[in-house]
Amino acid sequence: MLLIDDIRAYRAFNEQEAADRAVILRQLECDPHVFDRDSLAHMTCSIWTVDPTATRTLMVFHTTYGSWSWIGGHADGERDLAQVALRELEEETGVINARIVPCGPGNIFSLEVLTVDGHDKRGRYVSSHLHLNVTYLAVASPDEPLRIKPDENSGVRWFDLNDALDASTEPWIRNRVYRKLLDKLRAANSF
Repeated sequence: MLLIDDIRAYRAFNEQEAADRAVILRQLECDPHVFDRDSLAHMTCSIWTVDPTATRTLMVFHTTYGSWSWIGGHADGERDLAQVALRELEEETGVINARIVPCGPGNIFSLEVLTVDGHDKRGRYVSSHLHLNVTYLAVASPDEPLRIKPDENSGVRWFDLNDALDASTEPWIRNRVYRKLLDKLRAANSF
């Protein structure tokens, strides 16, 4: 199935996901460049990675945001966002043996529209824009060797789930996104 079909079939977990799902679908339907970062609102993906007991999550210290953060990146023309998410996980953390957990249409775990304030990246100004984000749930072993990606993060580590919330210094994403991901993980109860 196409990503748009998976998102149409996706059941929103809460009001935020329902509203954001509608925005993402509207952009997928009307913007032929939505998979390219040149578009003001463009597709991205994240990968909420947990250990096999689902008691810890892997996070990176994101240099641009100055906060512990989930892992993810831009589609950059790629339409298989699950593969992009796994690639980003490997690039940003060194983890190579993760598996995506089956969670419904297209294995989508969560949907978000994320605002990105203007910022400098690699000596170039990036204007404010929107990330139309698809999140996947993955399982990985905490025994895998970790490494940073110096141009994006300065730390990689496993956190107990509740400590992950405390580690984030971004109030909106901590309270609206990470808390939701923890609630969804607890509701899933097994994988």
